[in-house]
Amino acid sequence: MKPLAPWLLFSLGSAFFAGLTAILGKLGVEGLNSNLATLIRTVVVFFVTAAIVSLRGEWQMPAEVARRPLVFLLLSGVATGLSWLCYYRALQLAPASLVAPIDKLSVAFAIVLGVVVLGEPMSWRLALGGALVVAGALVIATG
Repeated sequence: MKPLAPWLLFSLGSAFFAGLTAILGKLGVEGLNSNLATLIRTVVVFFVTAAIVSLRGEWQMPAEVARRPLVFLLLSGVATGLSWLCYYRALQLAPASLVAPIDKLSVAFAIVLGVVVLGEPMSWRLALGGALVVAGALVIATG
């Protein structure tokens, strides 16, 4: 049997932990301001990531870092923060079983943005898969 590709293992890990995030986050925002909850989560993410970088000895910055990648990393951080703020507020307002599938519409947004902004190729499988994600989210949200 062929082993799973590393990217697939990390993708599955991401999906599992994102699902766990919904449940733990829903429990965590009970009786707490959603913005404060997001700040607490962000601080934890910072320390966990810093610990991993430290344990792996990955603190070395390249001698020359291009400005463009840094700008996009900063913008990505802003987008992540806004996403988390919206996510935790949504968890306060609705069940995790409704919020998480709608949040996963990020898959469809990423497909469209990948094609439009990055020029990634569109295939019938990619279009069909994206459409099924949207359809699934709509079924869950309107059911």
